[in-house]
Amino acid sequence: MSFQFSEDDLEQVALEWFEELGYTVKKGREISETGITPERESDKDVVLDNRLERALRRINPDLHNNAIQQAIHEISIEKSPNSIENNRIFHEMITNGIEVEHYSEDGETINDLVYVFDFDNPENNDFLAVNQLIVVNGDDNKRPDVVLFINGLPVVVIELKSSTNESVGVEDGYNQLETYKMRIPQLFNYNAVLVTSDGINTKAGSLTADYDRFMAWRTKDGKTETSSTMASLDVLIHGMLNKEVLLDLIRHFTLFQDDGKGNIVKILAAYHQYYAVNKAVDRAIEATSDQGDGKGGVIWHTQGSGKSLTMVFFSGKLIQKLNNPTLVVVTDRNDLDNQLYSTFVKSKGRSGKGLLRQTPKQADSRKELKELLSVESGGIVFTTMQKFEPEEGKVTMDALTERKNVIVMADEAHRTQYGFSATYDEKGEGVKYGYAKYLRDALPNASFVGFTGTPVSSTDKNTQMVFGNYIDVYDMTQAVEDGSTVKIYYESRIIPLNLPTDLDIDAAYDDITSGQEDDVKTRLKSKWSRIEALSGSEQRIH
Repeated sequence: MSFQFSEDDLEQVALEWFEELGYTVKKGREISETGITPERESDKDVVLDNRLERALRRINPDLHNNAIQQAIHEISIEKSPNSIENNRIFHEMITNGIEVEHYSEDGETINDLVYVFDFDNPENNDFLAVNQLIVVNGDDNKRPDVVLFINGLPVVVIELKSSTNESVGVEDGYNQLETYKMRIPQLFNYNAVLVTSDGINTKAGSLTADYDRFMAWRTKDGKTETSSTMASLDVLIHGMLNKEVLLDLIRHFTLFQDDGKGNIVKILAAYHQYYAVNKAVDRAIEATSDQGDGKGGVIWHTQGSGKSLTMVFFSGKLIQKLNNPTLVVVTDRNDLDNQLYSTFVKSKGRSGKGLLRQTPKQADSRKELKELLSVESGGIVFTTMQKFEPEEGKVTMDALTERKNVIVMADEAHRTQYGFSATYDEKGEGVKYGYAKYLRDALPNASFVGFTGTPVSSTDKNTQMVFGNYIDVYDMTQAVEDGSTVKIYYESRIIPLNLPTDLDIDAAYDDITSGQEDDVKTRLKSKWSRIEALSGSEQRIH
């Protein structure tokens, strides 16, 4: 079964789907200054002030009017000439609340925190879908197909294309969104998600994402991936833009990274990251409970599908759900530790207001690791497996902390060094165990979550003993279909090992090794005559 939509038909059916989800639906002309239900003073305005004020009063019922008005002022003014920086500042406002200072009737200074969205009660927010909203900026006059508002703020912009017109497609929709960003930038100060669709193909991305970073949303419920025969806009609207998921994406699955060159990159989780993290957070909460077994499970997301960012999103949400947890991120190599640490540091946000709400720390020694783990207020600590090794002559490592709200996040959890098995050191140093035992010794009450880019062997009992079973699987087939991992093609070819006919190798070899003993000359000749050495010669490669 195939679906064919004209642009107008697609727009109308999209509005019907939003109505099914509980959105109020309006035409752009209805809410214009000359419309039948005006909500804008001019076409330059992108914030629906009355809806915003009503929502702030409903969400913050105990706050004085002065606090509400100050919050509206803070939301309405641009803080930077850079639209991406404005977007980051606004995102911090809605996820952390707006700090306002106002005065009582007695002249006393009052500091309040005003919340813009009610993340815990989606129905306490105002959701509005508007089509053909005219937005004016100077001489530019643009009309996005659909704009979604939460509490009067435009958070989603959707551009639609006809699936019956073969000359245009979703990439043209992306290019049109790029034009809007340049021509009517005020619409994007508050943006959370951009969508381009022709009904059959639909992709969503962040404000800074290139087209190849726009991704499909392939499930409505996180349990069953839909087939390619189902209209993808239907799947994305019901799966990604329903009230609960959209609010969750804004709060827990959006982060900003500084690339070190003065540029800000905004990252929005893909669907496989979103559902995996929510499963992992639920399992981790269960594992750390009084009845929990400490096994947080394993996430297998194939290499190249954003495993490091999945770990960041998991950390960000878990920090908010647990009471001051300590997250211990463990790798088995210093270079991996540095890479992952760098990803987390870039994702921490400004002044503790980003997703992680803190600056991760890297333990360079066992002593420093123990000091960091003793901090009751929690934190994110990076270290390597090698820090978890007992003193010479011991087979048990002393406990570094006995706190229960410690979560160990192990990168590449399938590797053999996470084992429990004992081996006898042939050098005479006695019995040695796998690092899993030493981890358990050092963190006896911790819970363990594993992340891996390759499947865990069915015979690998160590991984299951430490972490438990799979929480979520995103394999190579899914990743290739989504475009998050590219295919590798193998072409079998026979390349002859031709050498110049005038080259006397034996004579040259005898000359080079003339000062060597006969047994050394024989051994070297055997080594360098192997097929690997001939195949890898510079003359053949270049």
